[in-house]
Amino acid sequence: MSPLIPCIIAGGAGTRLWPVSREAMPKPFMRLPDGQSLLQKTFQRATGLPGVHQLLTVTNREVYFRTLDEYRQHPADDVALDFILEPFGRNTAPAIAAAALHVAQRYGADAHLLVLPADHLISDIAAFQQAVDSARQLADQGWLVTFGIQPTRAETGFGYIEKGKGCAVARFIEKPDAATAQQYLEGGQHLWNSGMFCLRVDSLLQELAQHAPQILQAVSLCLEHSPVFEGPQQCQRELDSQTFAQAADISIDYALMEHSKKVAVVPCQLGWSDIGSWQAVRELSPADADGNQCTGQTVLHDVQGCYIDSPTRLVGGVGLKDLIIIDTADALLVADATRSQDVKYIAQALKQQGHDTYRLHRSVTRPWGSYTVLEEGPGFKLKRIVVKPQGALSLQMHRHRSEHWIVVSGTAQVTNGDQQFVLGSNESTYIKAGRAHRLVNPTDVELVMIEVQCGDYVGEDDIVRFNDVYGRTETP
Repeated sequence: MSPLIPCIIAGGAGTRLWPVSREAMPKPFMRLPDGQSLLQKTFQRATGLPGVHQLLTVTNREVYFRTLDEYRQHPADDVALDFILEPFGRNTAPAIAAAALHVAQRYGADAHLLVLPADHLISDIAAFQQAVDSARQLADQGWLVTFGIQPTRAETGFGYIEKGKGCAVARFIEKPDAATAQQYLEGGQHLWNSGMFCLRVDSLLQELAQHAPQILQAVSLCLEHSPVFEGPQQCQRELDSQTFAQAADISIDYALMEHSKKVAVVPCQLGWSDIGSWQAVRELSPADADGNQCTGQTVLHDVQGCYIDSPTRLVGGVGLKDLIIIDTADALLVADATRSQDVKYIAQALKQQGHDTYRLHRSVTRPWGSYTVLEEGPGFKLKRIVVKPQGALSLQMHRHRSEHWIVVSGTAQVTNGDQQFVLGSNESTYIKAGRAHRLVNPTDVELVMIEVQCGDYVGEDDIVRFNDVYGRTETP
């Protein structure tokens, strides 16, 4: 049989799950109650399929190293990892077109491309594997195969698939109103659109050429200008930003599936959820006698039907009913539990305002480790910096701020202008604005530091990179 290449599509900010999901740390990295992220579960599900020896991931290049870290926590030693790194999101049609062209070049046009969103949850793995087997048989007959989930309720937050004759799809339907969704549930001819696909690459490329030729041409041109980096058990392709921008920002449903006459559906029951809202998240945990689900320490009096997630701060509640309360280090969400889909409007408003809480948490992951903003105000910022063993920050300069570095634990190898030296615990250095500097952890244990920034501007974009072992030489 043709090779099976799972393709994890990791895009989007998950705005309905703000303030936990943010642009720089989106929904696939969210931890579930069992401690695993949605991305890790998708990775394990994909690499656990029989006969899988290659896995392709399409994601933003800004989260590439975090994605690698997630995969390495649950390694699949016999699976080679391919990455297509987008400079920015252009929706699923360009992403899947790039994946198809990449797979055709490396593994052959007869390969089966199994497209899996990175942020969905599937609890019945055996049913998933059976559905994939059925989809592959249809794909070998020339069908573009989608997976339709048997609806269990009248859901207005999902798109629907209307079944046609045999395995064919009659049409795709946008999110319906409540009355229409109830009709779909009772009629038995409609399935939830899961956003998962199984496609033989040559069939997909033929249909793209017929129904979305401009997307296919733009992505083909982009791949011609996109360098490929080969390593042990790994291939990395960085999409060229100028040519990728020419591809339309459109979903695969709009661009292709709604126009093709060769779309089939595999109806299935997988224990599936897109974890698309806080209401979906709360359904993963059992409720107490009052219908409350709580994470963290709470003291409640006369509280019913509430979901409270506050891992670090005590929450006290009196006389509350049907609320969602999500507390993070720098943002608090309070929402009517029946309107969890509307949380996206808060995230959208923050983005329009240019507010940092749309994009960043106080703790931010970097290829070399992480930093946490402890406090900031006019003219200063205080950070806790953790550098991984053998990690290295870029050789860089700041125009508007100076920095004081204090080593809490570990060993720091420091470049400060023309000087190079080593700092140990309780030792420090001062870096003037405009001076090139670098921080390296040369040991096999974590380096923990406190950084004090002072200046007329302490934004994260005040950085000029001269040299970087992770390839980040462009100013963000």
